[in-house]
Amino acid sequence: MSTRFKGFALLAILVCTIGAAPVFASPALLNYTGANQTATSGNTGEITVTTDKTSYNDGDKVMISGSTQDYISDTPITVIITNPIGNIVKIDQVNLGSDRTFSTSTMATGTLWQAAGAYTVKVEFGSQDRTAQTTFQFAGSNPSGGNGNTIPVDGTNLSVKYSITNGKVLGIKADLQSKSLIVSIQSTGDGVLTVTLPRALINATLPNGQDDKYYVLVDGQEADFQETSTTTTDRTLSIPFTDGTQEIEIIGTQIVPEFGPIAALVFAIAIVSIIAVSAKTGLRFMPKY
Repeated sequence: MSTRFKGFALLAILVCTIGAAPVFASPALLNYTGANQTATSGNTGEITVTTDKTSYNDGDKVMISGSTQDYISDTPITVIITNPIGNIVKIDQVNLGSDRTFSTSTMATGTLWQAAGAYTVKVEFGSQDRTAQTTFQFAGSNPSGGNGNTIPVDGTNLSVKYSITNGKVLGIKADLQSKSLIVSIQSTGDGVLTVTLPRALINATLPNGQDDKYYVLVDGQEADFQETSTTTTDRTLSIPFTDGTQEIEIIGTQIVPEFGPIAALVFAIAIVSIIAVSAKTGLRFMPKY
């Protein structure tokens, strides 16, 4: 083999080596799948969204929050919630904070929330290539309302209207001795019980007849609350509670009927007994002149 031929062969080997080197030296090229693949997936990483829980019941509050990589002045976050069959149940625009975070909430109840299953929360920021979504499970709601927000009070012939977030009201009973209503609940998180109290059932008044404040105990501990509405016929209280709460007691100064069925029976028996004793002994309750 001539020296000139050996030189050409060596040069060819060097050229092939240089051409092949980038293939092994660029792992980014091996992983490249197209610049728009992530952008069209609905989760760019430029915006995130999450809910405070993974499942909710009728009447719960759904807390939605997230963050963005960019801050665009005067550009809100669009939040869309769809039910399991794809119908929109909530659409909202939320302002983005200067710290690039956002949050909003909605009540999971009503005619649009009838279906049980997986609900989707989708958020969009500025353009369709800045989107993200998450899902949560919902147990479904009573479309007609019906008796879902009204419950009879044990020991009386009266009922109260109520609403509750992150929980369920199991029952309400009247405690005649303490002049209170005891509300048994099953909580699924921190929430609020809003209850409308008929004055004919329970009231809190001063000796002069003016309204006084109720006294509220949450699992036996004095609790803060707000009276959100007052009319001539009823008073509405909004009572916060924490996850795990089982009992809320509302104490007034009078409860009606002041004599429940048992007390009324005892009272009637006492009257009959007095009449019987009077007839046998000649006992008189009026002075004889």
